[in-house]
Amino acid sequence: MNTRGLRAALCLVLLATLGGLVSCSGKDGGPDTTLHVLASDELTDMKPLLDQLREDTGVRLDMDYRATNDASDTLLTGRRSYDLAWLSSDRYLRLRAKQAPAGTHPATGVQSTSIMRSPVVVGLTPDVARRLRARAPGGRLSWADIADAAASGTVHFGMADPRHSNSGLAALVGVATAAAGTGGALRPSDVSCDRLRGFRSGQTLTADSSHALLDDFAARPGRTDALITYESELLTLNASGRLKQPLEIVHPADGMVLSDYPLLLLDPARRDAYDRVVTWLTEAGHQRDIMRRTLRRPVSTAVTRDARLRAPLDNALYFPDDPAVLDRLLDDYGDPRRRIADQVIFLLDFSTSMRGARTTALRAAFAGLSGADSSATAKFVRFYQGERLTVVRFGGRPLDRRTVTVRGPADLTALQDFVAHGGYDGSTAVWSALDDGYGIAERALRDTPGGAVSVVLMTDGENNAGLDRAGFVSRYRARPADVRAVPTYPLHFGDADAAELRQVASVTGGRMVDAESSSLSTAFKEIRGCS
Repeated sequence: MNTRGLRAALCLVLLATLGGLVSCSGKDGGPDTTLHVLASDELTDMKPLLDQLREDTGVRLDMDYRATNDASDTLLTGRRSYDLAWLSSDRYLRLRAKQAPAGTHPATGVQSTSIMRSPVVVGLTPDVARRLRARAPGGRLSWADIADAAASGTVHFGMADPRHSNSGLAALVGVATAAAGTGGALRPSDVSCDRLRGFRSGQTLTADSSHALLDDFAARPGRTDALITYESELLTLNASGRLKQPLEIVHPADGMVLSDYPLLLLDPARRDAYDRVVTWLTEAGHQRDIMRRTLRRPVSTAVTRDARLRAPLDNALYFPDDPAVLDRLLDDYGDPRRRIADQVIFLLDFSTSMRGARTTALRAAFAGLSGADSSATAKFVRFYQGERLTVVRFGGRPLDRRTVTVRGPADLTALQDFVAHGGYDGSTAVWSALDDGYGIAERALRDTPGGAVSVVLMTDGENNAGLDRAGFVSRYRARPADVRAVPTYPLHFGDADAAELRQVASVTGGRMVDAESSSLSTAFKEIRGCS
């Protein structure tokens, strides 16, 4: 006999004994009722427990499942067709609510209770995990290691679309926060597209939700060798028998974003039923049942964790508190189903003043961007698979040009050799070289409309040949609008005119980095062709 049946039988005995002094409703604390719930789609695994919830409390949860961010966007409309919302995280919802137009009333909830937890982590095939750990200090992997492996083509991963899915957005926040290196919540100034693009280049599988992502991964073995999603979903997939070999779960050393599955009360009139549901879900025995069925971590400290859930979460990352951060993250990452190769045009001064130590520093900078620099910062900004790189050496005129699309180490070696060898010129035509760079950009955009193109200008001297700055600006303003949208990022070095470089950066929408106050390698890492 189930719990409600036993309770009903006992109540009938009391009714026969005490007459009208008792009533039998068959529920804990209230009448049968139905609550309409907008829920994250990964919560479909809770159905057997919700059936038991209904038996024990008389509260039926009518679940409408959607990808988390899509569900949040529905709540932001302010429509009151739901009594509750049960999301993997409500942080996207609350941030977007800050942007709601005046006079609107987004449904963010009058009460929120965390029900369970799961961090967003990385699952690697055993062979890939072994190779990456062999290169990592102490064998402990970080987001920087994953980004580096993605950029080099070592890792091809699947991740849900961050525009729709909380797991994808949480992963993106994790990578960007680790790349910023501040240890705090991301600010708009911390979000740099070049720090995400190497990571992004490794994505070969996506879906609108994490649930669909796992199904696609299991159905297409060999297409990807990594998955980025909830710890609970990776553990469940490993236990399902759908994989030839279970994935090795990595808890990134530089931090994880934690989802806490809050249950939100939207309609204050349903508080009594909401309280019954929360009491049932957070009771220690039911927390244990949730953990065993879903492999999410219990919020109750009275429950002993499954051995698979004992990895520490003491490096949980802050979620941004500024909606502008989300806007920039999502804009920079773009549509994971539509990838257009980025192109960076490097204009490098090879006038005679660059001989010796300055050229050595320039070559070291390119070697670092090609993978020689093992620092965490360099791993996020290195050249990456699919990136198109054009290098122009110039003096009083363009001296030579080389373009490669990065497919492997040989392409980067060829580029380094090009930078390492070649003659110098006695003049410095800075603005003519930049005009030539915009000619390259114009042809690139003609061949690939909508592509992302940027120009990096490195010079150590003042202009003494060719166009002057005003002449360049005049020619620049006559170019098509998409070409004028290409930014220039000058590196101020040696005797170059900082004021003129800063003005050109402003005109083209870029910014200048002063390599005089740091190393040339540091300046290249900082600028890397995007703001």
